[in-house]
Amino acid sequence: MLDTTTSNLTHATQCGTPAIGLFQGMVTMLLQSLLAAQCRVAPASLWPPDAGDQLLPQLQRQELDFDFVVIGAGSAGSVVASRLSENPNWRVLVLEAGGDPPVESEIPALSTGLQHTNFMWNYYTEPSSRSCLGMKQGRCYWPRGRMIGGSGGVNMMLYLRGNRRDFDDWSDMGNAGWSYDEVLAYYEKSVRAVGNATHPQGYVQLSYFEMPQGPPFSMIYEGAQELGVPQVREFAEGSFVGYTQVPVTAQHGERASTGKEYLGRVSQRGNLKVIKHALVKQLHFDATAQRVEAVSFERNGHTYRVGVAKEAVLSAGAIDSPALLLRSGIGPGQELEQLQLRVLRDLPGVGKNLQDHVLVPIFMQLQVNEPQSEKEILDSIYEYLLSRKGSLANHGTGSIVGFINTNSSSDQRYPDVELLHLFITHGRHDVLAMFVGGISIQEQYVQHLQQLLIDSDLLCTFVVLLHPQSKGELRLRQENPNEAPLLFSNYLSHPEDMATILRGIRYQEELLDTAAYKASGAQLTHIPIEECDAEYEYRSDDYWRCYAKYFSMTCYHQSGTLKMAPASDPEACVSPRLQLHGVDNLRVADASIMPNIVSANTNAATIMIGERAADFIAQDWAALGDDREDNRHTHDYDL
Repeated sequence: MLDTTTSNLTHATQCGTPAIGLFQGMVTMLLQSLLAAQCRVAPASLWPPDAGDQLLPQLQRQELDFDFVVIGAGSAGSVVASRLSENPNWRVLVLEAGGDPPVESEIPALSTGLQHTNFMWNYYTEPSSRSCLGMKQGRCYWPRGRMIGGSGGVNMMLYLRGNRRDFDDWSDMGNAGWSYDEVLAYYEKSVRAVGNATHPQGYVQLSYFEMPQGPPFSMIYEGAQELGVPQVREFAEGSFVGYTQVPVTAQHGERASTGKEYLGRVSQRGNLKVIKHALVKQLHFDATAQRVEAVSFERNGHTYRVGVAKEAVLSAGAIDSPALLLRSGIGPGQELEQLQLRVLRDLPGVGKNLQDHVLVPIFMQLQVNEPQSEKEILDSIYEYLLSRKGSLANHGTGSIVGFINTNSSSDQRYPDVELLHLFITHGRHDVLAMFVGGISIQEQYVQHLQQLLIDSDLLCTFVVLLHPQSKGELRLRQENPNEAPLLFSNYLSHPEDMATILRGIRYQEELLDTAAYKASGAQLTHIPIEECDAEYEYRSDDYWRCYAKYFSMTCYHQSGTLKMAPASDPEACVSPRLQLHGVDNLRVADASIMPNIVSANTNAATIMIGERAADFIAQDWAALGDDREDNRHTHDYDL
């Protein structure tokens, strides 16, 4: 029973007015309900339990091995581990450098707020005279997720598969089995609801965010239609160019990463173990460097070693997967020798072919919305806590995506530019600060945008280069795995890349002249850039080239650093069955294997790659007549 005397005194102290305690009791009940609702947003039960404390004593004695050791619980690694553990005779261990995602990861509107935290690998590119000059220290920020779910736990959740030409090109490069028609079944498999409460299986849940009506949402569609770019039902065969609202990896207002949907969903399996906060340091090979025998990792300052009975699967992402191979002695021999690392296998392509979707943001000022009041902001928090609805349960214009072809001499069925949108209501300085702080824009440009937000709404359209001709590379800085590798983006170093970006910017200028954009009072935002303003006429080709040098940044789609290709390709790293060339029992399953980056956000393709890898492994071991438990196991770790 509520102590009304205490409530009476509390009310009098806080509010300065007398009370008998009844209303204070109601307020207390409300606060308790809100706190309980906050804890229900991301309960620990969503994620696989940490088996570290159970397994480390045996690992310390080097008395334990697993059939399959998966390195990384990201978008692909979670899929691989979940699928392999569907075979109850196979024992699967996942080593993840991070832990469970923070609650902010689950809330769609807070996606950009995790950057520069300990839940990320906070990587930066090396300075360049061609790009990222408007970023802090002239370096682009390349964060990668360090948590269960990996970068799929911090991305914008857009589910886009790419198009037919992407995968047919992969196949034409000598990668048998990777044509569009052949990968489509694995896309479908990854989103097909399977299993039941008693025998769950992993899959990704897709949905559509609730989309408000009116501007700027209608403005984006109507402006594009005035320029002849249609609104399509979905991006699929025959409609890869146009605008639409795309599905997202979310359900009921919460993120649905593969870490949750593939690993967390099946965490009751006794043959699947996950060790969190396990930083993999090295792969250990036999004397011929043809077979991985063990994997060593560090946790809480101690180093452990786990044996590999069948295969190791490297799913640490396009930065950390090649970096781990280099540290383990596999990569360009001359570079490893310069670092005084033992060369186990000279594989020149490791860390090369680095690709990313570079983007250039174009800002516009609009006059479409009234400022949000403090009450509306508080109501949105309350609505999300109790019903997972409202503005926190989506990311506004973020799921409106456009694909356009800006090159009249190319196949018009396929795009060369993607357009993404971020709308910020005027007065929401906190939202703008979260966005610009996340991408590390220099302070003078941030202040200019914040000043504009006092009286105007801001629409940022990201002009995304889909087919970069510029290729970067990754190199080791030191042998210490905690030291970030050197990342050379080489953004915009190929003239065709800048030409495509320029055409994409010109398309944005054309939109400004449409009736839809004029009705919303759209004006191009002129961000003062000393070099560009002093040397070039505003909005000239040379001006926009200069602008792109400063306001070039990542779309977080790093890929290609362990290229899938036949062994005859000098940059080849993995076979079409995702086996590392020259090593019998090491597969790679993440975005690093892409020979060319797909023409879309990369998360869906990465999930598909995970599905393919698991299937290849199952097929190959079945062909050997060995899809049962390996007889070398002598230790019971079904704890």
